Amino acid sequence: MNLFARLLWLRMVGRLRPRSGLLGPVRTPFRVWPTDLDVLRHVNNGVYLSLLDIARTDLLIRARLAGALKERGWFPVVTAESIGFRRSLTLFQRFDVETRVLGWDDVSFYIHQGFIRDGDVIASALVAGRFLSRDGGSVPTADVAALGGVTKSPEVPGWARRLAADQERLRKNVVGPPEPGRRKTS
Repeated sequence: MNLFARLLWLRMVGRLRPRSGLLGPVRTPFRVWPTDLDVLRHVNNGVYLSLLDIARTDLLIRARLAGALKERGWFPVVTAESIGFRRSLTLFQRFDVETRVLGWDDVSFYIHQGFIRDGDVIASALVAGRFLSRDGGSVPTADVAALGGVTKSPEVPGWARRLAADQERLRKNVVGPPEPGRRKTS
């Protein structure tokens, strides 16, 4: 199923599903459709990241934050994400994405998301993100958390902080020109 169609479905049914707090967890159900598959007939790795976006939107809807964010002109953006795969998802399998906010610092929210099928973890991801304002600039994480009724961040696990720091180092070390004496390859 096209990701846009999934997002429309979520917007229609999200308000009818059980409420959640800002921290979650929220389980978003999915099924593998032919458009999700790659040439090896399992879910394409890029599709996993798009499904994570939809599941985070589900959290915002069920925490009753989507409307308040829209009114203020605030919107979420991903600044880093890392995903590890354990198994494959194949055509027509049902699975859930479980989303929970681990915590936040002055700049980013840290979100853990897992793909779960029949109680088995298929893939697990850490997503770092922030909120921007349509008026320009970043929105303080404390302001977004307060909007969600939470005033203090849970302690972000060390593994999540390390992974986010590694992502930041990676982002700053984008491949540059070739070293002197080495040929440029295409």
